[in-house]
Amino acid sequence: MFAIFKNLKGDKAIWGVVALLALFSFLPVYSASTNLVYVNGDGTTIGHLVKHAMLLFLGFGIIYAIHRIPTHYFKGLSIIALPIVLILLAYTLTVETRIGGVTANRWIKIPFVGVNFQTSTLASVVLMIWIARYLTKIKDVQITFKESILPLWLPVALVVLLILPENFSTAAIICFMVMVLCFLGGYPLKYLLSMLGVGIVFAGMFLFVLFKTPDVLPQRAGTWKSRIETFLHPENADKDDLHQLTLAQIAVAEGGIVGKGAGKSVMKNMLSQSTSDFIFAIIIEEYGLVGGGALLFFYLLLLFRIVVVAHSAKTVFSKLLVIGVGLPIVFQAFINMAVVVQLFPVTGQPLPLISMGGTSIWMTCMAIGIVLSASNKKENLEEQSYDIDETNPLEVLSGQL
Repeated sequence: MFAIFKNLKGDKAIWGVVALLALFSFLPVYSASTNLVYVNGDGTTIGHLVKHAMLLFLGFGIIYAIHRIPTHYFKGLSIIALPIVLILLAYTLTVETRIGGVTANRWIKIPFVGVNFQTSTLASVVLMIWIARYLTKIKDVQITFKESILPLWLPVALVVLLILPENFSTAAIICFMVMVLCFLGGYPLKYLLSMLGVGIVFAGMFLFVLFKTPDVLPQRAGTWKSRIETFLHPENADKDDLHQLTLAQIAVAEGGIVGKGAGKSVMKNMLSQSTSDFIFAIIIEEYGLVGGGALLFFYLLLLFRIVVVAHSAKTVFSKLLVIGVGLPIVFQAFINMAVVVQLFPVTGQPLPLISMGGTSIWMTCMAIGIVLSASNKKENLEEQSYDIDETNPLEVLSGQL
């Protein structure tokens, strides 16, 4: 055990923040799991706690394994992984799964272990690595928009279009993070603004169709429309649509400054997603503004350390890689919190490292492992120029970059 701790590399502050978030998660998960047990009749509270512990244990195993991989290896891995991810996303659209009362084509079941896996979370990490690799490749090259369509925008479009029909919020987050990463990576601003303009036009057309003729859109379009209308005009919203948000508001109001105490939430047995999407409301009810503020502080600290790691990285690829896979973790946390306090429409995004759910925990841990790999000073060497074919994953994985 002590040998493992001695072999931990990378930014110690990130290790500490992640460990603290994971340890804290046991309290709200154990408390909120009573909803699954006594309302839904699903297992026992100890059973859910043990399951959460196993998911976190495997997650930290992922962090440990990933953070030992030299950062430049992820270039080659992204070349291999992107086609696999696209196939998995396409296959996911053919599989209907019901989780937590929600039926959608978002998950596939991992053979033999019986765990549901949300492929869009893996796709977002792989896509960010792919884009970081491409931006590194063109950093000293003058390119035209036409030259970037196939290697950059086509993969982005395929991933987003395969996720969008069943998970609008994740597709929107990916689009936003792609634009941020391209801007920070030095992609020509005039082309980026053109893509932003095209995106705004398509978003406007999408919203027009959504509110005028939602029947021509995917099956979940009605849910998207309802959530947007509820956020914009809560006074006109259906009572059923407002029910969960109202319960979350009550939980936040009941929490006060210091909260009711661990395990003493009342709303946890009424909020249908109290262990995942609305777990922050339970945290505030039990630990008050102090607990919620402390949690926000640790996410901000994680953001700060991610920026520090990115700034101190010596290679362009490492810098972009850290930003691409690290920022979405904190961004997702902020969205989850904003939904609970009604600063954002309901999105279905879990709270990273806190909410129950194997896929979210594992993919967050994968991203953290990549950030820690980039923060390892022994791997943080100056980039060297080699005459290799970067479209060949075997050459990239050979370690010559």
